[in-house]
Amino acid sequence: MANSVKNYVCELTGDQIARLRELLQAKGWQLDSIPYAHWRGRLAGTTAVAYQSGKLTVQGGDTADFVQFLLEPEILQTARFGYEKELAEIENPAMFEPHAGIDESGKGDFFGPLVIACCYTDADSSRSLLEAGVTDSKAVGSDKKIAVLADRIRSVCAGSFSLVSIGPEAYNRMYESFGNLNRLLAWGHARALENLLEKVPACPRAISDQFSNPRNVLQALQERGRGIKLEQHPKAEADIAVAAASILAREAFVRRLESLGKTCGMKLPKGAGAQVLQCGRELVSSAGKELLPKVCKMHFKTAMEILC
Repeated sequence: MANSVKNYVCELTGDQIARLRELLQAKGWQLDSIPYAHWRGRLAGTTAVAYQSGKLTVQGGDTADFVQFLLEPEILQTARFGYEKELAEIENPAMFEPHAGIDESGKGDFFGPLVIACCYTDADSSRSLLEAGVTDSKAVGSDKKIAVLADRIRSVCAGSFSLVSIGPEAYNRMYESFGNLNRLLAWGHARALENLLEKVPACPRAISDQFSNPRNVLQALQERGRGIKLEQHPKAEADIAVAAASILAREAFVRRLESLGKTCGMKLPKGAGAQVLQCGRELVSSAGKELLPKVCKMHFKTAMEILC
């Protein structure tokens, strides 16, 4: 399985990034610069990028060798690659107990919906998902890979998941009603969990990332969900159920964003950067400002910049 890996993501310190650059340079890698990165290295179809955020991404046919024989022994001082499932069972046995994970996609994207997913896993499905390479969607390098993993999750979990998609128009109405994003997220997490509990009523606990006081989600739960143990953790995506939910949410977001773009006659970019701003201005210029609330999240400062 490890040798088939073509994408890898990890976090490095500033010293580790500098040391890795020296190693690559000594081994003949071609080094250059790209936006938002300390450096990019390329050799024989494999690319490593060290971003200013501290994230390192590796892509290409020799990704497994790069991680196993250079990155881990020389920089990370560890040997985990290819043994993730075995180590997870030792380090986090609770991850293999029956539980649900909740995550969302689209929260930081100006265009498109907000999608919240909830996924139930047990011992067997957790192992199957780990073997399939399921991980946090932010660590997956392409929409195509997201779609492949989402198909695998749907097959392994056999319907034990739920999706709540809030399109731009509904999102804008709800944001205005709730008054802030955390309360809207709490409502969405509660609805996704309630929907899952209709399918898996015996689910004993649920895990999500820590975005607000857990009481906000508990208060939004209806009768079915009030008996469940709800946990919020920083970096909850390390849990396989939360990682699976993040993949399902991202795949649904990408699919709905593409569909929304087709109705506009224009490809809608992800994120909230300069490309998004330019696209928004082109949309308003061609179709009028009335279109904007139908395709975007109006509380983003990007909306004000487009309309100015």
